[in-house]
Amino acid sequence: MKTLIVEDDFTSRLFLQKMLAPFGETHVAVNGREAIAAFVASFETQEPYDLICLDIMMPEMDGQTALKEIRRLEEERGVLVGLGAKIIMTTALRDKENIMTSFRELCDGYLVKPYSKEKLLEFLRAFGFIQIPAGGGSAGTA
Repeated sequence: MKTLIVEDDFTSRLFLQKMLAPFGETHVAVNGREAIAAFVASFETQEPYDLICLDIMMPEMDGQTALKEIRRLEEERGVLVGLGAKIIMTTALRDKENIMTSFRELCDGYLVKPYSKEKLLEFLRAFGFIQIPAGGGSAGTA
């Protein structure tokens, strides 16, 4: 699993990197502009991201704008809806407007900070990226 973590807060970046590193390669962008550049570069090298964790409140370009642009770029490249990167909004914003906007722009999940490792792993399992053994235990790669 190749992951792009888009987060301007250092502590949040570290948390996500620590949680996601056991499942594959992780890259980091600190704002939406860097995220778009990384996303485009991943397509140019024919190694697109499987998962993008995207904060909303960031400098230079916010996560809502980046989400919209990523989905536009996927469509432009012929990626069918639902077959592109899985995008989880990872944000402190819990208002209905941001949640609805995110899903309208085709995010795949929405996690409100502070979120738990377990909730993040639930999304990874639902997306088919990992398998969590029945009865708990540690998560393994798919």
